[in-house]
Amino acid sequence: QVQLVESGGGLVQTGGSLRLSCTASGNIFTNGIMGWYRQTPGKQRELVATITRSGTTTYADSVKGRFTISRDNAKNTEYLQMNTLKPEDSAVYYCYAVVVTRSTLQPLPYWGQGTQVTVSS
Repeated sequence: QVQLVESGGGLVQTGGSLRLSCTASGNIFTNGIMGWYRQTPGKQRELVATITRSGTTTYADSVKGRFTISRDNAKNTEYLQMNTLKPEDSAVYYCYAVVVTRSTLQPLPYWGQGTQVTVSS
């Protein structure tokens, strides 16, 4: 099976920066689109950013110009560089990836366990 393991969350002051990482491991043949979502208590999970295998990116309007998504295909890893953080960015951040395993040869979605980001005012 496939596991997505995140790292890099934590507590930061307003205006600060954090970098999240997410590495996929397992019986991976290839991976497709990857992305980051976030969720706060009582709210639906919302899209933050996505990146295709070829590097095409999309961002939520609320993070454009502040966050940058990137990936290293050789390492099955994606990153989210978050700059100029605001208190409203506080949430649990989940990484997401569409992965094709050698056993199924089918693209299936996988999620990380989530990492807390807290921005203090």
